[in-house]
Amino acid sequence: MAGSVGEISDSNFDAEVLKSSIPVLVDFWAPWCGPCKSIAPVLEEISTEFSGKLKIVKVNVDDNPRSPSSYDVRGIPNLVFFKGGQVVKRVIGAVPKDVLLSAVKEVLG
Repeated sequence: MAGSVGEISDSNFDAEVLKSSIPVLVDFWAPWCGPCKSIAPVLEEISTEFSGKLKIVKVNVDDNPRSPSSYDVRGIPNLVFFKGGQVVKRVIGAVPKDVLLSAVKEVLG
């Protein structure tokens, strides 16, 4: 499915993120978080632009407490890039699209 940000949970985090063959951007978010909602359309656009090169998934921190605590997620939105099962970059807060794009390009570089 090109250009779609999927929801994942603690139970499939390892399979979807750590074992992914391509880099993954995990958006740790919550439904009550305004900045999380404002960044969602930007993530959808990036997901479409980098389809096949970067996978973007969302983890609701309220429903899935294990994954955020494993990766020291204290504030949201917290965008964590994984490559080969390791954290390689982190972007905290609702940043402009160009900031996110430069992070994506750095990770894919």
